[in-house]
Formats: sequence, C-alpha cells, structure tokens
Amino acid sequence: MNAMNALVTRQREPGLPTQLIRRFVADQNGSLTIFALVLFVLMVFMGGLAIDLMRYEQTRTALQNTLDRATLASASLTQTLNPADVVTDYFTKAGMVQYLNSVTVTEGLNFRNVVADASAATNPFFLNMLQDGKITADRDTKYAVNKMDSRKQLDAVGHSMAEQRISNVEITLVLDVSGSMGSNNRLVNLKSAAKEFVSSILTKDVESKIAIAIVPFNSQVNVNADLLSKYTNRSNASGTANVNCIDLPAAMYNQTSIPTNTPLSMSAHADGWTISLNYYDYHYDYYSATDANWAKPYVVSGHFINNSCPPEPQNMIALPSRSITTLQSQINNLYAIGGTSIDTGFKWGLAMMDPTLRSAYSSLISGGKIPSSLSGRPFDYTDPEAMKVIVVMTDGENTSRDQVGENYKSGLSSIYKSSYDGQYSIRFQTGRPGVAGSNEYYVPHKNAWQNKPYTRDGSTSYTATQQTWPQVWSAMRVKYVAWQFYARALSGGDYNQMPGIFDTWMSTLATSFDGTTMDTQLNNLCTMAKTNKVIVYGIAFEAPPVGQTAISKCATSSAHYFNASGIQISTAFRAIASNISQLRLTQ
Repeated sequence: MNAMNALVTRQREPGLPTQLIRRFVADQNGSLTIFALVLFVLMVFMGGLAIDLMRYEQTRTALQNTLDRATLASASLTQTLNPADVVTDYFTKAGMVQYLNSVTVTEGLNFRNVVADASAATNPFFLNMLQDGKITADRDTKYAVNKMDSRKQLDAVGHSMAEQRISNVEITLVLDVSGSMGSNNRLVNLKSAAKEFVSSILTKDVESKIAIAIVPFNSQVNVNADLLSKYTNRSNASGTANVNCIDLPAAMYNQTSIPTNTPLSMSAHADGWTISLNYYDYHYDYYSATDANWAKPYVVSGHFINNSCPPEPQNMIALPSRSITTLQSQINNLYAIGGTSIDTGFKWGLAMMDPTLRSAYSSLISGGKIPSSLSGRPFDYTDPEAMKVIVVMTDGENTSRDQVGENYKSGLSSIYKSSYDGQYSIRFQTGRPGVAGSNEYYVPHKNAWQNKPYTRDGSTSYTATQQTWPQVWSAMRVKYVAWQFYARALSGGDYNQMPGIFDTWMSTLATSFDGTTMDTQLNNLCTMAKTNKVIVYGIAFEAPPVGQTAISKCATSSAHYFNASGIQISTAFRAIASNISQLRLTQ
C-alpha cells in the first residue's frame, strides 16, 4: 500500500521530461495561433487590395468610356455645337463632370481635333490603412505601398483624342472676269492670288485627294466644250466659235444641279446691251447698219465687249484638275470683258460639284479630259469622307442680263440683205400699218415700203438674201434692230409712237433680268449650297455696297467672308488655303 502510494505520488509530481513536453506543447499551440492570425490578416489585406483594384478599374473604365464617347461626338464635323460644351454635357449626364480636367479644341476648314483629360480619386480603403500605418507589414510590402503612393494612390486617369479630317475635297473657284476687273490692276492682283492659292493647296496634297475647278463669269458662263458635249438636249446654237453659254431658265436657280438631259437653250451671240441712236438720244432718222458707233456690235481690239457671251476661249470653265500648271495657265489667261452675273457664275460653280454630273465626269475621265484619280466625283453631298468648297469672288454687283428671245436665236429672220450694197429690208406680212393692201417690205435707209425685198433701184441683176437670226446679230446690235427695223417701220411716221414701239420690241427680241431678280436667284443658290454642307467663301474685291451685301450673305458665315482691296485679295486666298490640307479621319 505504501509502495503503491509512493508510485502514484511520483507520477503526479512532474519530472524534467514531462515539464519539457508540457512547455513544448504550450509553446507550439501559441505559435500556430499567431501564424493563423498572420495568415488571416494577409488574406483580408489581399482581398481588400483586390476590392480597391476592382473599384479603381471600374472607375477608370467608366471615365475612359465617357471620354471616348464625348471626344468622338464633339469632333464630328457634322455637329454644330461648341465641341467643349459637348464634352462637358457628356460628363454631366454620366454624373462625372467633377472629374473633367480640361478640353482642348483645334479646328479648321476641313478638320476638328478634340483632346480631353479627366481624373478621379478612387480613395482606396485598404491601401490607405497601409499608408497610415494601421497595419504593420514587412519591408517589401512597405516598399510596394510607397511605390503606389508615388503614383497617386490608384487615381483613375483618363485621356482621349478624337480628330476628324475629310479625305476628298472638291473646290470650285468662281471668279469674276467682267469688264471692270480690267481696271485698277484688279485682274492682275486676282491672277497672282488665285495662282498662289492653287499652288498652296495642291503642293500640300501628297495624297492626291483635292481637285480644283474654275468657273469664270461675266454676263454669262462660257462652258468648256468637252463638258458642253455632255448636255445632249441643246437647241439654238449660234454657230459662232467659242460661244458656249446657256440661257438657264429661272427654274434652274431653284435647284443645285443642271441635269445633262434637260432641254437647254444656247445663248445667242448678240450685243443686247450697247446703246444705239434711238429716242433716248432724240435721233429719229436713219443711221447706217455699218456705222461702228451706233449699229455694229461693240468690238474693241477684236473683243465683243457687250455681247452676252463673248467668244473668249480663255474664259471658259476649267474642268476639275490636280495639275498646278494647267490651272495656273487658265488663271493667267483670264480676260476682263462683259457685265456681271454672279448668280449664273455661282450656279455653274455649284452644278460642277453636284452628284448628278458623276456620269458625265466618268465619261470625261474615259476620254482623258479629267484625271482618272478623280474617279467617283462629284461625291454625294452626304458623303462623310468628302468636302465641297466654293470660293466666289466679284468686284461688282449683279447687273441686268439680256437674253435674246427663243424665237430670235436661230432660223430665218424676216430681214433681207441686198447683194448689191448690203442694205437691208424687213418684211411685215400684214403690210404697212393702217394701210390696207399695202406693200409688205420696209426699207430702213429709204424709210419706204415696197412690194419686194430691196436689191437695187432700177435693177434686177441683184438679189436679196433672207438672213438667219445669227447673221442679223453678228452684223447689228439688238437695240439698233428694234429701233430702225421696228419702231421706225411701225410708227407710221409718228415720232411720238416710236418710243413705245421700241420698248415693246426690245422686250420681244430679248428678255432682261434686273439686278434685284439676280440677287434673289443668287441668295436661293447660296442657301441650297449651305443646306447641302457646301462651304462657301465669299470675297468682295473692291465691290460696291450692294455687291458686298450679296457676297457676305452668300458666305457660310462672317468668318468665311472677306472684303478686300488691292493686294489684300492675296491675304484672303491665303486665309482660305491655310484651312485646306491633307484630309483623313483618325481617332
């Protein structure tokens, strides 16, 4: 019993091995607990970092998406709002306007570039705890945190740039070559400025995407013969070389195109403007049809000054081209002559870039008249990769334009010419007014009526040839014919009736369009051009107030209008050229 008790007592008293074991066990349990706690904290920290990174990525993605949408929308050349306002509006609607830092807009004639920057602090929770020392980490972790701190604590930073440039450009120069351009070195200054413009534009166009056409105008527009051949429904050609003008009907000034299949009447080669001896001068007697001062068309140094369509080949339309030499040669040869019809010049300038001419241009390309590199033109007005520009320049204002009546352009007239002395007579089938059964032929130089055309008194060896209307107009002015052949014949010798008869026959032989009507037609065309996104630049070159008003109204905006004098016209063309460069769409 005592021995057993002693054994039990020895077992209860811890010996050295048992104490070591117990301490070991106790020490091991504590280490595992600390290790587990460290692992738990690290797991929570890593999970927190993942949350911080996820919040950062969400904010960054939303910021960048808003930036991209905003810059793309604001850079579009079709939107007319302020580009910076468009970007701000996008951020406002996204609830992120407080993050928008800056918007920079650069734009010109054919491009718009928008750059926007934004940043948003994501305020990371766990990363801030590390930086604030709330969690102890080893040296490597602190190093990583410090590096992140130098990068602004995971701030979401966004940057976006969008730029729209147009890759195909059609330019038409509508240039005034009326008689007044010959004074004060206006034409000289115009030629210098226009040639520099052509060189500047095409030299910089390394992608060969820009084409330039030229439409000179005075009282009319003389159409290039190759282009004219594509208008297949023409009538009343005068037969005079280099007279390729068309008397456009009023309806044409209410549309952008001149359809190639529409019936068109050619202009007569006639002097309808130059005055003649008539009641305005209180001369009621006969003056010879060969009188250069009062009867024959006004010609100076071989130029028909006041013909509605002067036969000047150098003033014809120049087809779209990329050749600097060809275009500059055309400009250099321009000749100042005739009146001023800005409406007709602008009409042809707009028609030259109307898509309805695409088929005609394709045919001209096939014939080698237009470079093959310009295939597919004129482009649609809605083509996002195309831009159309008209530069219209004048030194005057719309003056009255006379067009010979349709019944007096071609075919036989009622006027006869003697083979003996070139004197004329005219037939009135009803005979002398007020005299029943009277003779039908009036002879102006005799102021007499007879029963046959005049040949030669007392001789039957000569004939009288019935003249065509082109023959009449090549020999005599319209006003001379109206006075000598109609007013004197039909007045019955009553001088008081002659002015009224003259006015009646002038309105019969020719139609006159006044400046007010022409201004209205020009305004209609300019409005249609701008509606179809054609950019219109206007240059009033030493023009009178009425001309300045017409051109400023025609221009796309006040920034597209120039009032120039002297060599300032070069400055105007340079300002336009500086906005036209290589065109492309990038983002």
